[in-house]
Amino acid sequence: MLVVYTSPGCASCRKAKQWLKDHCLQFVEKNIFSTILNEKEIKFLLERSENGTDDIISKRSKIIKESGVDIDSMSINELVRFIQDNPSILKRPIILNERSLVIGYDDEEIEVLIPSRLRGIAQRTCKDCPDYLTCAKIREA
Repeated sequence: MLVVYTSPGCASCRKAKQWLKDHCLQFVEKNIFSTILNEKEIKFLLERSENGTDDIISKRSKIIKESGVDIDSMSINELVRFIQDNPSILKRPIILNERSLVIGYDDEEIEVLIPSRLRGIAQRTCKDCPDYLTCAKIREA
């Protein structure tokens, strides 16, 4: 199951959710402002990030600039508490499943969320079709 961390008014979040719906991928949406992320969730996101905090934290955010905090010098526990207190520092959307983590909305990157079995079927059976991702042949397979 996909989990999508979003915020209200985020255009990239809306695009990502629509893309997931268009491709018949079920997901659970978590609004980072109305749902407090627990310590386990935040640590899991950090562990999945290839480039650590650079992947999921916007160092250009107003809070980081105004507070003058140095994210890189924080302990894990300090960072977790800082994110819980200031969820707006997270880049959005954050989409994850058991194998992949996608940050932001990018037409090509988001395709990794389609199960590999379905991507393989699409490439073999509908390779030249511009609509192969939404093709009924794939959904039936």
